[in-house]
Amino acid sequence: MPGKYPLLEAINAPAELRALDRKQLPQLADELRSFLIESVSKSGGHLASNLGAVELTVALHYVFNTPDDRLVWDVGHQTYSHKILTGRREAMANLRQLGGIAGFPKRAESEYDAFGAGHSSTSISAALGMAVAAQAEGSDRRAVAIIGDGAMTGGMAFEALNNAGAMDANLLVVLNDNDMSISANVGALNNYLAKLMSGRFYAAARRASEKVLGGVAPPIWELAKRAEEHMKGMVIPGTLFEEFGFNYIGPIDGHDLDVLVTTLGNLKQLQGPQLLHIVTQKGKGYKLAEEDPCRYHGVAKFNPEDGVMDAKPGAKLTYTQVFGDWLCDMAAQDSRLVGITPAMCEGSGMVRFAQEYPKRYFDVGIAEQHALTFAAGIACEGMKPVVAIYSTFLQRAYDQLIHDIALQGLPIVLAIDRAGLVGADGPTHAGSFDLSFLRCVPNMLVMAPSDENECRQMLYTAFMHNGPSAVRYPRGGGTGVAIQQEMQALPMGKGEIRREGEKIAILAFGSMLAPALAAAEELNATVANMRFVKPLDEALTLHLAQTHGLLVTVEENAVMGGAGSAVLEFLVSQNVTVPVLQLGLPDRFVEHGDPAKLLAACGLDQDGIVRAVRVRLCGSM
Repeated sequence: MPGKYPLLEAINAPAELRALDRKQLPQLADELRSFLIESVSKSGGHLASNLGAVELTVALHYVFNTPDDRLVWDVGHQTYSHKILTGRREAMANLRQLGGIAGFPKRAESEYDAFGAGHSSTSISAALGMAVAAQAEGSDRRAVAIIGDGAMTGGMAFEALNNAGAMDANLLVVLNDNDMSISANVGALNNYLAKLMSGRFYAAARRASEKVLGGVAPPIWELAKRAEEHMKGMVIPGTLFEEFGFNYIGPIDGHDLDVLVTTLGNLKQLQGPQLLHIVTQKGKGYKLAEEDPCRYHGVAKFNPEDGVMDAKPGAKLTYTQVFGDWLCDMAAQDSRLVGITPAMCEGSGMVRFAQEYPKRYFDVGIAEQHALTFAAGIACEGMKPVVAIYSTFLQRAYDQLIHDIALQGLPIVLAIDRAGLVGADGPTHAGSFDLSFLRCVPNMLVMAPSDENECRQMLYTAFMHNGPSAVRYPRGGGTGVAIQQEMQALPMGKGEIRREGEKIAILAFGSMLAPALAAAEELNATVANMRFVKPLDEALTLHLAQTHGLLVTVEENAVMGGAGSAVLEFLVSQNVTVPVLQLGLPDRFVEHGDPAKLLAACGLDQDGIVRAVRVRLCGSM
């Protein structure tokens, strides 16, 4: 008896998909889209972007011989259909959960995941590398880069295009464009042209004309070339990609399977760099997501009938909200403030600021390197930029941070969201390293708040500082403390004792204060809220070292090179010998899952801190 999804349930590998009659593909796409909505409504995850890539995914696996042909996905959150069609349909029930499959492509998870991706603009570079490797091996293996969701705004994508266009490797770039302003370019004429121009007849005719005209006088050859470019330019917005050396095809309707399969099949036969421009609708097939793709980009569990998402009872104010409110309040006080984000307006809490101060708000696209140097240029002219950026994405702009900001001592505030573990998004999005790579940079001020109010005051402290500064705060809700509306700068480089104890002193950085205080009740330990990673409160550190038999540093950052290392370095410089136990994230990439469970697995909850201290004490007895 056929199940709810008769075609989809019979496909456990793309080879079974390729065995279908081409006329069955629309039904498969419909079943796949329905399954996606049902599955994500139960697990949560990225919805709108995946709904927009259903037909493209079906067509790619139907035309290309995966996994031998390589599919390199760029923005990883458009790959759920890919996972479902490559043997992970049942595993979708545990998507992004501890021990379950990842929400992004992951090489260790499947041979069909040719390249891991959690951020953007990497696919063309990786696929080009694969195409060059195939060429070196004498293989006809194909490499396809699928880039979209704004990833083409990343500079790395253009670096790769520039390199690829000058080579003869067999690379296909599929630009999945879900910007609806381009929908007017989609229609029968464009679909017809795409089929025609991707065909072998057109390619052969073009090569023949080059041979014939190549021997005539240069003016005639140039006239012929310009005529062809002019004719194409009138109906195809591909001049830019043609200039990069790609054969540009499109734009075509990315939801028309007949057009997609025909065009991809033709492109598969062509040699050299090809670019197919498709236009899709984010949220396609689910009315609520079509109308509000931003809201349904990343979702919690929801009721697919009405779209109502599960609400967390008694949810506390998030650090992101604290930042967004502070930004508006600070902008009202100081007209020099400008806010900058690399395409994370909603995620970084800048929606209200963008509405209230549109002329002082700048979304630079997925371009973190540009964001920081752009901020540096603004700061040079006396303005006060605040760059809202995720910790994991700041890593992409490290050179700009050092050379363009810190070296010049510019007064720029880095509001670093998603510091520490981030739960379901996993290691590609975790902010595990920012304390390590920030504190070694000269001129930097680095702070880590322990609660929501401290975050607000630290942001103010950073803004008032005449130099580069960073405030790093975790994802999600705080501890529930009251927010002090009046803003006051904290004493520079000064921590505070939050609990007096004996023998053991816990030096807590940022989000680790709460579990440290809880652990201290069992251990009767002193607890210091260190607040500043750089400059470190040296006087407090020295006092604790001289009055306690064991120092314990706790941070939601990699142990290697982190805040605990700063404590050790200082003590060594003072010739102070005291046992120090460093607790933090281990020297491995922490997988996705429930944040509380992940912290517990890393020994960064109350029980983990108590256990680690007792083990250390037993070992030293």
